[in-house]
Amino acid sequence: MTDPTPSETKAATTSLGDLLAEVSRDISTLMRQELELAKAELKVSASRTAKAGGLLGGAGYGAAMAVFFLSVALWWALIPVMGGVWAAVVVALVWAVIALVLYVVGRNRLKEVNGAPQTVETLKEIPETLKRNEENR
Repeated sequence: MTDPTPSETKAATTSLGDLLAEVSRDISTLMRQELELAKAELKVSASRTAKAGGLLGGAGYGAAMAVFFLSVALWWALIPVMGGVWAAVVVALVWAVIALVLYVVGRNRLKEVNGAPQTVETLKEIPETLKRNEENR
């Protein structure tokens, strides 16, 4: 016969209550460590996301400035053809049409968003699941 392992020896000499307490402590420690790991990972991800968001915001501002100055250049180019006021109206109408198209496309895409349909369905099933069935009444 082989000698018992340290785990087998401990199991044979320790009470069930002590073993359960040790398992409970180990699970609690593991959960705390997992939460700390998740916090650390989320902190790094949030930091990177914030930096990327700042860069994208700067790029958006740069693009807005480019569009503004290109619009001014178009306005100035149209002044000799149709006069200052009408050139400004044409540029404004071009931007109004672009804004309208973007609005309609965005609104239609927003209508396609379903949220979390599977989660909603499973949440609706929970109350029915908790009810006692006929054979257990």
